[in-house]
Amino acid sequence: MRDMRSKKTVEVYGLVEWANKQLARTDEYAGMEFKAGIATMLERILMDSGNYNGFGFINNDDSAIGTEGYYSRYYNLPYHTYTKRQLVSYEDNGDF
Repeated sequence: MRDMRSKKTVEVYGLVEWANKQLARTDEYAGMEFKAGIATMLERILMDSGNYNGFGFINNDDSAIGTEGYYSRYYNLPYHTYTKRQLVSYEDNGDF
C-alpha cells in the first residue's frame, strides 16, 4: 500500500494574509463555523511553526465568545516573518 503522507511548504506570510481576508468577510457564506475553521487551522500552523504572535478583534464591541464576532479577527505575525517571508514545512501525517 502506498504511503499517503506528503510534505508541503507554505509561505506563512501569504497564508496569514489570506486567512485574515477570510476572517474579515461578511457575506452569507462566511459564518461562524467557516471562520472558526479558518482560525483553528491558522493557529495550529502558526503555533507549530513558531510564528504565533496573537490576534486582535476586528470589532472589540462584537467579540463575545460563541458569536460570529468572536471569530472576526486578524492575526499578527512576528516582525521577522514580514522581513524574511518565512516558509513553513508541514508534513501531512493525518494527525488532526
